[in-house]
Amino acid sequence: MSKIEILCSSMVKMASTTVNNGNAAANSKMELTPWDLMPLLICPIQEGLLFHKYPNLHDQFKKTFVDHLKASLSRTLDFFPPLAGRLKTTKNEDGTSSFFVDCNNAGAEFTHASAPGVSVSDILDPIYVPETVYSFFALVNISNLEGVSKPLLGVQVTELEDGFFIGCSMNHALVDGNSFWHFFNSWSEISRSFETISKIPVFERWFPEKINLPIHIPPLERRNMFSDFDSDQLLQRVFHFSKENIAKLKSRANDEAGTGKISSLQTLLAHIWRSVLRGRRNSSSINQNSENQEIHFFVPVGTRERIPLHNCYFGNASYGAIISSNEDHIFNHGLGYTAMKFHELVSQQTKEQAIKNLEDWAENPTIPSKRLSNNICVVSNSPRYDVYGNDFGWGKPIAVRSGMGLKVDGRITVFPAADPGGIDAEAYLAEETLEAMANDAEFMEAVSI
Repeated sequence: MSKIEILCSSMVKMASTTVNNGNAAANSKMELTPWDLMPLLICPIQEGLLFHKYPNLHDQFKKTFVDHLKASLSRTLDFFPPLAGRLKTTKNEDGTSSFFVDCNNAGAEFTHASAPGVSVSDILDPIYVPETVYSFFALVNISNLEGVSKPLLGVQVTELEDGFFIGCSMNHALVDGNSFWHFFNSWSEISRSFETISKIPVFERWFPEKINLPIHIPPLERRNMFSDFDSDQLLQRVFHFSKENIAKLKSRANDEAGTGKISSLQTLLAHIWRSVLRGRRNSSSINQNSENQEIHFFVPVGTRERIPLHNCYFGNASYGAIISSNEDHIFNHGLGYTAMKFHELVSQQTKEQAIKNLEDWAENPTIPSKRLSNNICVVSNSPRYDVYGNDFGWGKPIAVRSGMGLKVDGRITVFPAADPGGIDAEAYLAEETLEAMANDAEFMEAVSI
C-alpha cells in the first residue's frame, strides 16, 4: 500500500477557558495517582475507528468534515481540560521528581492525512492487519513521560478512497481504557451537535489516606520500555467471536469446572491463551527447550467498582494482576481448568487488595522499564466499552483498530464486535504462532468469519 500523506497538522485548544462542568478549569493542577504514574515509561493508548464515506456526502465532504471535527474537538476539550495540558515535574531535595498535569491549554495535536489508493476493503479484507493502519496514529514511538513536552492527546483523521479513519493517541499516564472511550464517546456527541455531553468527567483524584503527596519518583531512564522489541516477525490478526459461540464456550468451561461462576470474557481469554500456548509450542517462536516452563497472563483489574469510584472518574483506575501456571498444567487440563484460573484471580481482587496495591507502590515507587519475557500474554481494553456508538454525524463506525503503541508479543486487545454480544480479539503475535492458531481446530471452531 502507498504511504500516507500528511496534509496539515496543528494544535487545537479548548474553545473556552471557562469550563462549565465545574470539575476542572484551565490553568489548574491535577495530581497523578500511583495508577497514573506506573505507565510513565510505556506508550500512549492508540485506538481508532474506521468509517465508510457515505455517497450523499461526497460533494461537500472534504470541504467541511475536517474543519467540523477540529471545531468539535475544541469544544469537547472544554469538558476535558487535562487532555489539552502537559505533564509537569518538580525536583525534590532527595533527588526524586514528582509529576502532575498542568491544565494549561497548550493544546491537543490534530493531524489531517490522506491515504491515496487505500480503500476500506484494503483495511478489512486481509487476514493480517496491514501495517498501513499503524500510520493512522499520531504521537508514535514516544513514552508517556514525554508528555512534559509533547501533547497528551494526538488525533489523526486519515481520508481513504471510500472512507476515513479517526485515530486517537492518548497519554496513558492520564487515561485508562475507560477514560479513553469516555472521551471518544463525548467527542462524537459534540460532533453530532449536542450542547453538552451525557457523562461529565470527574477529575478529582482518589488517594488512600496513608499516601503522602506529592509522590516521589526515583530518576527515570527516558526510554519506552517496548522500544527494544523486534516487531519485524510480529503480526496482528483480529479474531471474531459471535455471541452464540461465546455462550457455547462459557457453558463448556463452567460444565468442566463444575461451576456456574465463570464469565464469558474469562472463558474467552482462557480459550485464546490455550491456543497461543499450543501455537508457540508447535512453532519456533519460543525456544523448544522451554517446555514445561512457568507461564504468565497479565490481567488489568478495574477499581471503579471495587473502591468504589465515580463511574465517570477520569484517569487510570486499574492495576495489574498475573496468572502464573506451569505450561504442562494448561496443556493437560481442559478449558474449564484455565478459565477457572481467570475467575479465581478476579475474585481475589478486593477493595482492600486494591488499596494495599496503591499504598505498597507509593512507599517504594518502581516504574517498569525492562521488556517483558516472551512467555507472557497481556490483555487490554474491554468488550464493555461503547465503541460502535461513536457516530460523528456520518454514520456509525464499521471497525476498530489499534496502533503500534503498547504492542508486545502476546498482547490481546479485546473490543466489542459490531454484532451485539460478540467480541473481537486483536492478537499481536509471532507470525508462526498466528499460523499455528489458524490451523488449531479447537480454537478456530469458536471463531466466526
